[in-house]
Amino acid sequence: MRVSREQARENRERVVSVSSALFREKGVDGVGIADLMSQAGLTHGGFYKQFESKAQLVEEACAVALGQTLGFWETYLDGAADRRTAFIRAYLSDKHRDSVAQGCLLPALAGEAARQPDNIRTIFARAIRIYADLLAPAEGSPAESRALALRTLSAMVGAVVLARASNDPALSEELLCAVRAQYAGEPAEG
Repeated sequence: MRVSREQARENRERVVSVSSALFREKGVDGVGIADLMSQAGLTHGGFYKQFESKAQLVEEACAVALGQTLGFWETYLDGAADRRTAFIRAYLSDKHRDSVAQGCLLPALAGEAARQPDNIRTIFARAIRIYADLLAPAEGSPAESRALALRTLSAMVGAVVLARASNDPALSEELLCAVRAQYAGEPAEG
């Protein structure tokens, strides 16, 4: 049975959306085509009618993940008196740590991105630049602000990666609190 163009477009969008969450949750190498298509409610054979390769899907899924999280942050930070501090606090929260499939692309997949083709790495570079712009303080020289933003982002992503890696809830929370204390001025105790 032939699928209409509209249905094919909807199927493709569903595969990309499901992949975006699965890749963040399980990693690119942790998700096979058959499992991915099954999760999307489609057959394995339909994959190659929609995508040239898994790498093409990874690129699209990463772009969607970035768009989703940036959309979330823009809405979340809208009207915040201190956007930088609000961003740091929310990023270094238990909710973000525990929402791997819906969370930021960087802590979920940056380790794998280093081994991906340039077009995928370009999405990560874009994410780094955008987040650095969100984190750059207004005061100080542009070079100082940029350096602080990159240090802050590196610490935030690292804290989330380590907090997710730990099976010790107290240590996981301590990691998030330590970085919040350093960059958002919160007490280190949490």
